[in-house]
Amino acid sequence: VQLVESGGEMVQAGGSLRLSCTASGSIVRIMYMTWYRQAPGKERELVAATSNGLTTYYADSLKGRFTISRDNAKNTLYLQMNSLKPEDTAKYYCAACRSIRKETCDYWGQGTQVTVSS
Repeated sequence: VQLVESGGEMVQAGGSLRLSCTASGSIVRIMYMTWYRQAPGKERELVAATSNGLTTYYADSLKGRFTISRDNAKNTLYLQMNSLKPEDTAKYYCAACRSIRKETCDYWGQGTQVTVSS
């Protein structure tokens, strides 16, 4: 499975963005489609995940601002990001995983850069 992210750009604080991740094949059987992010000098961290049973998980600090969704018919994963803050600046990666643990992710995209200016 190849994953290609899009939608990252520079926005002002308080703005919104929607990231997309399109897979080269079906994502129906992928257990967890997941968004991670990595800021310069920091570890890659979980943002949100959605299971193939459509259960969703979020990093505690992002609940209420970010929404993850998947469209299995389009083989696409989305991340709606609202009320963006400068600390949300990072490269955002899409991953196909067997659980919400990073070490179980078998496929990664190249990432899309999100920059939030104050």
